[in-house]
Amino acid sequence: MRAVLTWRDKVEQCVYDLAFKPDGAQLIVAAGSRLLVYDTSDGTLLQPLKGHKDTVYCVAYAKDGKRFASGSADKSVIIWTSKLEGILKYTHNDSIQCVSYNPVTHQLASCSSSDIGLWSPEQKSVSKHKSSSKITCCSWTNDGQYLALGMFNGVVSIRNKNGEEKVKIERPGGSLSPIWSISWNPSSRWENFWMNIEIEDSEEAIVSRYFQEIPSTLKSAVYSSQGSEAEEDEPEEEDDSAGDDSLEERNDILAVADWGQKLSFYQLSGKQIGKDHSLNFDPCCISYFTKGEYILLGGSDKQVSLFTKDGVRLGAVGEQTSWVWTCKVKPDSNYVVVGCQDGTISFYQLIFSTVHGLYKDRYAYRDSMTDVIVQHLITEQKVRIKCKELVKKIAIYKNRLAIQLPEKILIYELYSEDSLDMRYRVKEKIARKFECNLLVVCADHIILCQERRLQCLSFSGVKEREWQMESLIRYIKVIGGPPGREGLLVGLKNGQILKIFVDNLFAIVLLKQATAVRCLDMSASRNKLAVVDENDMCLVYDIHTKELLFQEPNANSVAWNTQCEDMLCFSGGGYLNIKASTFPVHQQKLQGFVVGYNGSKIFCLHVFSMSAVEVPQSAPMYQYLDRKMFREAYQIACLGVTDTDWRELAMEALEGLEFETAKKAFTRVQDLRYLELINSIEERKKRGETNNDLFLADVFSYQGKFHEAAKLYKKSGHENLALDMYTELRMFEYAKDFLGSEDPKETKMLIAKQADWARNINEPKAAVEMYISAGEHRKAIEISGDHGWVDMLIDIARKLDKAEREPLLMCAHFFKKLDNPGYAAETYLKIGDLKSLVQLHVETQRWDEAFALGEKHPEFKDDIYVPYAQWLAENDRFEEAQKAFHKAGRQGEAVRVLEQLTHNAVVESRFSDAAYYYWMLSMQCLDIAQDPAQKEVMLGKFHHFQHLAELYHGYHAIHRYVEEPFSFHLPETLFNISRFLLHSLTKDTPLGISKVRNTLFTLAKQSKALGAYKLARHAYDKLQGLQIPARFQKSIELGSLTIRSKPFHDSEELVPLCYRCSTNNPLLNNLGNVCINCRQPFVFSASSYEVLHLVEFCLEEGITDEEAVSLIDLEAPRLKRENKWQEITSNNAQTLRLDESMDSVGEDDPFTAKLSFEQGGSEFVPVVVSRSVLRSMSRRDVLIKRWPPPLQWQYFRSLLPDASITMCPSCFQMFHSEDYELLLLQHTCCPYCRRRVDDPSP
Repeated sequence: MRAVLTWRDKVEQCVYDLAFKPDGAQLIVAAGSRLLVYDTSDGTLLQPLKGHKDTVYCVAYAKDGKRFASGSADKSVIIWTSKLEGILKYTHNDSIQCVSYNPVTHQLASCSSSDIGLWSPEQKSVSKHKSSSKITCCSWTNDGQYLALGMFNGVVSIRNKNGEEKVKIERPGGSLSPIWSISWNPSSRWENFWMNIEIEDSEEAIVSRYFQEIPSTLKSAVYSSQGSEAEEDEPEEEDDSAGDDSLEERNDILAVADWGQKLSFYQLSGKQIGKDHSLNFDPCCISYFTKGEYILLGGSDKQVSLFTKDGVRLGAVGEQTSWVWTCKVKPDSNYVVVGCQDGTISFYQLIFSTVHGLYKDRYAYRDSMTDVIVQHLITEQKVRIKCKELVKKIAIYKNRLAIQLPEKILIYELYSEDSLDMRYRVKEKIARKFECNLLVVCADHIILCQERRLQCLSFSGVKEREWQMESLIRYIKVIGGPPGREGLLVGLKNGQILKIFVDNLFAIVLLKQATAVRCLDMSASRNKLAVVDENDMCLVYDIHTKELLFQEPNANSVAWNTQCEDMLCFSGGGYLNIKASTFPVHQQKLQGFVVGYNGSKIFCLHVFSMSAVEVPQSAPMYQYLDRKMFREAYQIACLGVTDTDWRELAMEALEGLEFETAKKAFTRVQDLRYLELINSIEERKKRGETNNDLFLADVFSYQGKFHEAAKLYKKSGHENLALDMYTELRMFEYAKDFLGSEDPKETKMLIAKQADWARNINEPKAAVEMYISAGEHRKAIEISGDHGWVDMLIDIARKLDKAEREPLLMCAHFFKKLDNPGYAAETYLKIGDLKSLVQLHVETQRWDEAFALGEKHPEFKDDIYVPYAQWLAENDRFEEAQKAFHKAGRQGEAVRVLEQLTHNAVVESRFSDAAYYYWMLSMQCLDIAQDPAQKEVMLGKFHHFQHLAELYHGYHAIHRYVEEPFSFHLPETLFNISRFLLHSLTKDTPLGISKVRNTLFTLAKQSKALGAYKLARHAYDKLQGLQIPARFQKSIELGSLTIRSKPFHDSEELVPLCYRCSTNNPLLNNLGNVCINCRQPFVFSASSYEVLHLVEFCLEEGITDEEAVSLIDLEAPRLKRENKWQEITSNNAQTLRLDESMDSVGEDDPFTAKLSFEQGGSEFVPVVVSRSVLRSMSRRDVLIKRWPPPLQWQYFRSLLPDASITMCPSCFQMFHSEDYELLLLQHTCCPYCRRRVDDPSP
């Protein structure tokens, strides 16, 4: 860093304060009792401003640039406009010490020796607040929320914008160390900024980002600051944990300078950051650069010092002859203005030199004067190393990094050999001060360049050897080599170029030229040397012969391509120049200096930034292509060209019949079409074909050069290939010209191909006409059918001869497809295909026409009636289907159709439908059983299907309960159904019914819920021995455990009662659904599956069904039962007495007497009634299942007449009357046989 004086002026009075206009165009100087306005560009005094009567101590400009303020010893504050006009004046009780504008609200804070005033343009008055001590300086935070005040008693007070004190910082020096200058770091509180991790020995460098947020309010606090001068030490790694309180409010940092000769930094909360920094002089002013990266500090040492934002001193800006009272930085620039006690005003430009190093794709450079950033130019990764000292030199080589600080050199190494690794750690430290012009690092050494001398030092600081040059060293570069034996390329001012090995004391002179060397580079094979001299000439030499190969003007730097021996690039005059071999130079605009060239990437240094520029190598590639040097052009393309360039290379190589290069290029652009062409040509060459004209003709045809291809085809004797090419391309006129003949066969073929083309270009009508004229009727029919042109199909079908069967069948197919069965029938009749005609009628369900055709041709009877019956069955018209099968003479088919429907319902878990279909099957079988020949078989099937229907009807509820999330059945219903199924499934289990899993699972859960704990325990024990699905496992295991806590008996309310013998039956009955005592079968409700109070009885021999019904309908009157209770009334009581002498109830009902049976018998003895018993019965107490023949009727007597029972007249299933009515309302039909309410038939 160096300071260049731009202009200087001197006034007679002391300069106490300065302020820049926000755009930097003007400078306001407080000198004596006047304000001086300067033009910052050349130091011209624009205008002096008079308004104060005494010395002006302070001046400040508002951030919006509309006004500025000045404060004076005359106790007044004057507000000035940007047009240099005073507009307002207000006073304090004491002299004004400092003024500052709020950067957001533009509120003005003015501070005197005893108070502070706050004024804004919106206010009419100035609000003032007392101060306990003299205020010497003030500064607003960037968001304008807080104002920091520096006191003469050594205290820093942080107040909100209303003047209320929130934080008080007490400095250790107290009143002996007055606060003379303070300033907030101007960098934005909300922006993302780098929290750079410093590197310690054996620690990695990590790049992290933090987004800092500061609480909107601060609680009042008092801090006491203790500390001493920070000791200089090696870089330490900062803690980057998210919970560190030190990161809070990190960007609102207050710099404080006091006359205890200390510089300190504080957070907004008042917490000190780090330790105090010793200054060794009394500071009078402090000022941040616009972005907050540097600090200016001036005072009694008669100079302005530049510090980093962390307080590290970097150097002096300029020596002065008296105390420096004020210094400021021009906004958004590197210009600094200094005001002194003797009235001197100096305006400097600070120039920061670039300190950097480059090796291949790693670039290291200095940042903020004390940091080193290593950038990977390919991946754009960066790592920052904070050194806390001024970085003087940087060198980088492979995995080594050397940093020279004022008093030492640090050597870093990478953690690993990974080319992408960015973690550095300290390897060695050389604690010595060195003076050198250039620094180079190798694997085990560092090289110091001092004018003409080179020194090689080990990493421990021991000098191993030294080289003395004839002239000043202008350029030095490591060109690689084994560790400890690396080679150096050195260029001297006298034009000499040397190669030095670090382990060899003797330098090798490569060549000597007349002009001084500015830049050097050696090609990848070490055969060529490129030199840029002081005349901006790029010269390229052959190292072995010393011959000058070529030279190019306007060069300031040069670099060889590390991947291609014959390519180099050089920059100069705002252009980048790329040269391949001895071809002319290709130029394009580029700002900066070329420092590296790797493949298609050129590394360019512009001002302070290094960037990797992707440069397509198109120009040199085309230079090789022009000379048909395809292999060399391919090597250049591999460095990086556009897809268009790759395609051009591929095409040129293909036309040059250089198939190997063309194949690689087409592979790169992924052009499978041309790759297939090349592969086919290579296969043909392997088979012995050598006609290059034919190969080139194929290439031309692929490229679209059809006429050239046709000429080559004709030349090679393959006219047919040219004809195929033209016809495939729909160039029919060219094809006719090429044929040059009127051969009808060839013409017909061309017409057909032309029709194909018309079809492909969406001209179907023209294509149909061409196909018809060419005799291609099938294609014409296909197009007409696809487009739905029925009229055209009719014309074609009627014009075709009946012998052309296939085209006519196609016409019929499209007629059917286009819903024109009449024309299809006409076509089938034309060709005499009666079977297809029958099939047409069946498919279109035109049954009347089909039946008429069947009458004329009985051989098609099965083809008509069987589909018709199936159609009826599928549409739930089973009675009509049965008639159709009868008509077809296929009664067995009707049963098989229903069986198939039933099987499908079971497989699809539609158990309610399965029950319905099985009931329908049983009724079909009962109907067929009227045939004496099939009676026995069909009755067996009837009973079997009836049984299956009952099982599936009940299992439907179980399946829904298990599989669906919600159940609409009551727990008692599910309990009864599961018991019914277990008792019914004593032998084989029908398809689809899970006896052990779903049924037992339901029984277990409902038994537990209803209090049948003994039965539930039995069910759970059974389930434990079975393989259970995973979704039931947890529920069953939990139920098995919890049921153990229940009593080992069943609720008496659930025990079923036999209404014949009044025996309580067990819930789990080994005999099935019959009474264990009398063996009477239970009659169940088809909805709730409760045992109904019905007892089946049989008729005595000789009584017919009709006689029995007539006897029951007589309803003979019964004797009225007398009351057995007698009421006796005495003086003080009423008494009821039971007369036991009256006849028993049984004697009053003849049917009840018939219920007796032989106790303990193993055979079931049915109840048989006589005519007298029948006469005693009431019609409403008897239910009759009137089965059609050959079955006999079944009779049931209700023992509880008051509990109404309803029987479906169709399926004869029994229901509680209330349940049946509710189900009819829900389904509008019987839930079992689906007989509709409005169906009059039984």
